[in-house]
Amino acid sequence: MKYENKEIAGLLLFIGGVQFVLGIIIAEALYPDYSTSENYISDLGVGPSSVIFNSSVFLLGVLATGGAYFIQRAFNLRIFSILTAITGIGAMGVGLFPEDAGVMHVIFSLITFLFAGLSAIMSYKLQKPPLSYLSIILGAMSLLALVLFGSGIYLGLGKGGMERMIAYPALLWAIGFGAHVISYPKDEPTGAKSQLSA
Repeated sequence: MKYENKEIAGLLLFIGGVQFVLGIIIAEALYPDYSTSENYISDLGVGPSSVIFNSSVFLLGVLATGGAYFIQRAFNLRIFSILTAITGIGAMGVGLFPEDAGVMHVIFSLITFLFAGLSAIMSYKLQKPPLSYLSIILGAMSLLALVLFGSGIYLGLGKGGMERMIAYPALLWAIGFGAHVISYPKDEPTGAKSQLSA
């Protein structure tokens, strides 16, 4: 069966999000005394679960970057495609430079978090209400949590809990958006290209 660009894009984003969520869950289970409140997500990349976490986040980055490429081919939405590609590159960097890599890890983590939130917001152009509104909300939640996290304000969730409030809205968006793009109406892409070019 031959898949169209939009179906490949959606599939890559969907698989990327799902496998990373599962990767985090498995890594947490294998990490003794791990606390989702007190431990950073990236602690999973230097402990006994490091192989699982680092390979999973790197794969997320590869799939997100690939998804961005096929989104561009399908819809010619340059700004959104670039934001998503940068998110993917950031995630690959997180996998290549774990927490103990110092400043490089911090830089790639910030890139991933920031551009994932922006990607979620910009994806509204490929969706109709209410899904477009939900994507904006999830992206805004992620960015707000990033600001709070960077300011040391954890709202009682702990540093790990607040970091998850950055990551999980973006991951849930990627899964939902990927599923949406897979089933994007076959009779709309041409019109979408002309309306969504940016």
